[in-house]
Formats: sequence, structure tokens, C-alpha cells
Amino acid sequence: MNLSDRQYGEMVKRASAPSKPWFNIPKAFIIGGLICMAGQGLLELFGASGLSKDEAAAFTSITLVICSAILTAVGLYPKVAKQGGAGTLVPITGFANAVVSPAIEFKTEGWVLGVGSKIFAIAGPVILYGTAASMVFGLIYWAFRAIAG
Repeated sequence: MNLSDRQYGEMVKRASAPSKPWFNIPKAFIIGGLICMAGQGLLELFGASGLSKDEAAAFTSITLVICSAILTAVGLYPKVAKQGGAGTLVPITGFANAVVSPAIEFKTEGWVLGVGSKIFAIAGPVILYGTAASMVFGLIYWAFRAIAG
């Protein structure tokens, strides 16, 4: 099938669902805000229990990741994400969802070849490039400190 750019553009326009930004953006903001509000509530709760600020922040992140992973595993987080869009993808819960989703999708392949290998489909590159970037930025920071001081 040989299509001109205009014909292809018309086909794309007909196939694409119309976006409702005046409805979707506030909805994403509200749902993302609720996730962040839950995180702030956990931070306050952990802080009130006697943990230091850093410990409370770490426990908050861990709790949000675990909750997101569990909600993804039982199929609830994708339903919330369908409604919340970027509001559910931007917080740390979105990362946990992105890590767990491929593993859940391939669980029929078994624990090792399915869940075990697919859980790192997203996490692996993030860990690799996050570690590499932190090393590069650390060396740059060290070099500036050495020059300045």
C-alpha cells in the first residue's frame, strides 16, 4: 500500500482517540496529588514514631513501592493508572508499577524465565544508567572540589 503523507495523516487522525486535555490533566493532577498526599502522610507517621527524617523518608519510599507492587500484582494499579495517566506514572509508585508489570505479564513462563527475568526489563537499565550517571557526576564533583580547594 503506497500512501502519501497526507493520506497517512488522515488515517492516523481517524484511528487516534480524541484527547480531552481539559479533563485528563486535572484528573492526573488530582490522582498524582493523592498519591503524594499518601506519601506525606506516611512520612509524618514514620516521623512521629521516632524515626529520624532520613529513616522516615526511606521507610516512606519503601512502603510506597511495596504498595504499588502489590496493587499492580492484583490488577488494581493499572486500573488507577488508566484513569490517572501521568499522575500515577510520575511518583515512585509508577516506577514500581513499571518494574512489576512485565513480571506479572510473563508469570506463565515460570518463576525464573518469566518473573525473574522480566522483572529486570525496566529496573536493569535504570540501575545501570543511574549508577553510571552517579559515577560520572561524582567524578565531576570531585574534580571541581579538587580545583576549588
